[in-house]
Amino acid sequence: MAQAGSKVARRIVWLNVVTVVSAAILIGAEVFGAAFAGSWALATLFDLGSTGQHILDGIFVLCGIVVMAQFIRFAHRIEPFTAHA
Repeated sequence: MAQAGSKVARRIVWLNVVTVVSAAILIGAEVFGAAFAGSWALATLFDLGSTGQHILDGIFVLCGIVVMAQFIRFAHRIEPFTAHA
């Protein structure tokens, strides 16, 4: 029986790490591609010019970072990166 405060050996589950990283790369390409395409489309539609497009790029990329962070958090819950040895 483990005592309180004792260290528990943990090992990295590489299959889960590779799965989450691979999915993050795929989803990240889609999210950031959509962010840049959306900023270009809205800037063109509303005639915002290149400065407006760059502002929208920044806003949409920040939204993309939030989406990716949430994805990693939720994927980590389902596919834990470590396990008890």
